[in-house]
Amino acid sequence: MPREIEVKYRINDPQAVLTRLRACGARSVSFAMETNRIFDTPDRDLLTGDRGLRVRESQSLDGAPAKATLTYKGPRDAGTAKSREEIETVTADAAAMTAILARLGFAEIIVYEKRRETWRLGPCEIVLDELPRLGWWLEIEGPNLAAIQALQEQLALPDAARVGETYVEIAARYGDQDEHGRRALRFEE
Repeated sequence: MPREIEVKYRINDPQAVLTRLRACGARSVSFAMETNRIFDTPDRDLLTGDRGLRVRESQSLDGAPAKATLTYKGPRDAGTAKSREEIETVTADAAAMTAILARLGFAEIIVYEKRRETWRLGPCEIVLDELPRLGWWLEIEGPNLAAIQALQEQLALPDAARVGETYVEIAARYGDQDEHGRRALRFEE
């Protein structure tokens, strides 16, 4: 099964990171506004088991067509990088997928937004994310930990900036309770 291997960093100066990405020869892939909807059973079986079910809507901010993705994430492996099974499929209609999950008994428990700029360098994907009220984050996803660590060094990212939490955990902790009982982390209108 496909595996996600990534490391997340807290970033204080996104412009410096963008400058280093360009200097290293990274290629800009996309710039989008994302809405991530996290689903679980009424008993919270998925989160309790360190698993995830997400519908992500991605609205391009650079002219590319919008897209939606359904993702299952398995439990995280132990280690310095976040590594876990990840199964994704593109769906034509995020609202319909959300309705299907609701009919199957899944409840939307967390919703969070982010602005995401995606870059590519060698075998790695680099994303620079802005979360509402929480600032900037960077994720490096690669084929293995060695490739991620090499890029971390190339971008001069300190080990101290590493964050072990997922965005779901961050949104659950810092999001506000909305009128539907979900934890919500959204940009101001």
